[in-house]
Amino acid sequence: MFDPTDFPEPTLVPVNGVELEVFEAGRENAGKPIVLCHGWPEHAFSWRYQMSALAAAGYHVIAPNQRGYGNSSRPTEVTDYDIEHLSGDLVALLDHYGYEDATFVGHDWGAFVVWGLTLLHPNRVNGVVALSLPYQERGEVPWIEFMEAALGADFYFVHFNRQPGVADAVLDEHTARFLRNLFRKNEPPKPPQPGMAMIDLARAGTPLGDPVMSDDELAVFVSAFESTGFTSSINWYRNLDRNWHLLADVDPVIRQPALMIYGDRDAVLRAERLTEFVPNVEVASLDCGHWIQQELPDETNQAIVKWLDQRAAVQGVARRH
Repeated sequence: MFDPTDFPEPTLVPVNGVELEVFEAGRENAGKPIVLCHGWPEHAFSWRYQMSALAAAGYHVIAPNQRGYGNSSRPTEVTDYDIEHLSGDLVALLDHYGYEDATFVGHDWGAFVVWGLTLLHPNRVNGVVALSLPYQERGEVPWIEFMEAALGADFYFVHFNRQPGVADAVLDEHTARFLRNLFRKNEPPKPPQPGMAMIDLARAGTPLGDPVMSDDELAVFVSAFESTGFTSSINWYRNLDRNWHLLADVDPVIRQPALMIYGDRDAVLRAERLTEFVPNVEVASLDCGHWIQQELPDETNQAIVKWLDQRAAVQGVARRH
């Protein structure tokens, strides 16, 4: 298993009116940036298996704790966590390092941010790798409104928005248990349960399936969220309808090369019309659940590096002609 003491020491980088806690590998590869964007409820540490592999493949790897997480800033206003602020942080991070553009990799909520960044600042993104969460069509109805009609008031996205503070308090009270019960794999299939899934997980005495990570690795996440609480990270969810409005006038098509990595046992739905919105996408499927890069780190690394190598080869041919 990974030894948490091997993870790089962070630096605090001022960006966009906040500070981000940033972890780096492969600084000697300056000029080939790749930015790794974690999901919820995660941490830059979720990329621990990717950082050295991508550095070895020749990339300057930049993995921030995004706003609301770890030792990064945690603004108090809910609207400070909308897609304009989150993508603005990443643009400012590129500016800090002196990069015009980069390849961005996102898992879960990080994938949503990377897709949004690419729509809002297309000239700053030269390629997209998304894990778990495909491109989300904007649709006719704001996202939370749509989910409430389709999935009900207890669906956790809806609950986070309609009952602010309720889930936060339960997760804060049971941080270690919640994260232990959430970061699982090989869970037996079970019928949908009534109630709010995240609150139920935080209160459940016995976890299902197998742990995704060692106790020492899990302790990194537990320590981070015991320090910050969950509200700042849940505020990302509380901006989904705001994001729907903010993305109203942008070109909805992602034109950059993209790699979509699905977990075959992930509960997140695949996009039926992915190629309509991301025409230059390749799709890979791995035999795992939601926590793709932590469940199958080697396979994830191979899929990403293979795709990066193919892109580099194509660009090399284009330059020669």
